[in-house]
Amino acid sequence: MQVLLPEGWPRPKGYANGVAAEGRQVYIAGMIGWDAHGVFHSDDFVVQTEQALRSIVEVLREAGGRPEHIVRMTWYVTDKREYLAAGREIGRAFREIIGSYNAAMTAVEVKSLMEDRAKVEIEATAVIPA
Repeated sequence: MQVLLPEGWPRPKGYANGVAAEGRQVYIAGMIGWDAHGVFHSDDFVVQTEQALRSIVEVLREAGGRPEHIVRMTWYVTDKREYLAAGREIGRAFREIIGSYNAAMTAVEVKSLMEDRAKVEIEATAVIPA
């Protein structure tokens, strides 16, 4: 994987502007803060984020991949202020579960998610080297 940073651009905080990769592509649907049985264990934003990230890693593992193979993530959050206020804890969780910040990322505030208790939904794309 090659992180793309055009000359003269500052390094973004917490993500990459772009990523180039070759290999087996894996597309992971939006994961929310419930467990594998569809049960929410918390309404806390950080706890739901941790669970969504763990679910991404589990699905990726089914394809033979690891967190470092993630090249793109899209985050949908129901409250931008809650997301920003939890930045330090989200960063900690991300480093513990995913590892590095090499993925190209987008974060979008949405009015709501399909599951009423969900506060965050994260989809991911990974490329597993051949």
